[in-house]
Amino acid sequence: MKVIFYGVRDVEKPIFEAVNQKFGYDMTLIPEYLTDEATTRKAEGHDVVVLRGNCFATKERLDIYKEMGVQYVMTRTVGTNHIDVPYAKSIGMKTAYVPFYSPNAIAELALSLAMSILRNVTYTGNKTKDKNFIVDKQMFSREVRNCTVGVVGLGRIGMTAAKLFKGLGAKVIGYDLFPKTGVEDIVTQVSMDELLAQSDIITLHAPYIKENGKVITKEAFAKMKDNVILINTGRGELVDTDALVEALESGKVYGAGIDTLDDEVSLFFKDFSGKELPTAAFEKLVAMYPKVIITPHVGSYTDEAALNMIETSFDNIKDCLLYTSPSPRDTR
Repeated sequence: MKVIFYGVRDVEKPIFEAVNQKFGYDMTLIPEYLTDEATTRKAEGHDVVVLRGNCFATKERLDIYKEMGVQYVMTRTVGTNHIDVPYAKSIGMKTAYVPFYSPNAIAELALSLAMSILRNVTYTGNKTKDKNFIVDKQMFSREVRNCTVGVVGLGRIGMTAAKLFKGLGAKVIGYDLFPKTGVEDIVTQVSMDELLAQSDIITLHAPYIKENGKVITKEAFAKMKDNVILINTGRGELVDTDALVEALESGKVYGAGIDTLDDEVSLFFKDFSGKELPTAAFEKLVAMYPKVIITPHVGSYTDEAALNMIETSFDNIKDCLLYTSPSPRDTR
């Protein structure tokens, strides 16, 4: 069984090699993402393709895979919106995803971004790196225990984030399309409008549902408190980027921590040193540092999360070989 993994970073290679000792697959690890015909054809001679986020398995690329004899197209991510799953299945390909991995990885990043902005850590660090150690009014801050934190999306990651903020003494409220039970000791569930109106910090952990459109729009910003902090470690498509820029420029939003952006494929994992960014909105966001902290989709870039995703991907391959019926982790 020949397997090719796309988007493999150097620090992940030892994990792949260690896990594969149990399975013994003929494994190819490449750093490239699936972005065009050339990267598609790198799967020549392989039976299984395993993608990651921002590897786009479109109809055209799936046709090429089919032509080359690829039987399985999988992803080592929770999200599957980068794969045309219905079309893959229509041409006889099996698909699978990773239903969950360490929720702490992304929740910890959300907390870190929120606290860095709340306590003006990046602002202060910028001053001291220039040998300026004067304490100014910008360094004065609220404590998180005096804040209301609104968590949008109360799945595994959202609830882990809620517990982390709760542990620091914050009042935590939350919203989910599908209300949860048994979470009352951690989070008080409210309507989306109530969450927008009451929160000092809003952290996004919801999936993007195309039919529902964006969640954080110009209208949503208008409903928020002044000086709100927005954290997005969920899906870039949840936020209207132009509306975010406008809210930051007006002072409505105090600061933003961003690990994912709409159309991030044009920006992330590339070096633009000395060059213009793909859009004016991206240029504006980058220029707002330290008011805006952007990390290039590194929420799951931890030892535990990587191990979880890699182990589950190998199990998915084994399941697809063993079962004639769909694997428990078969994409829906």
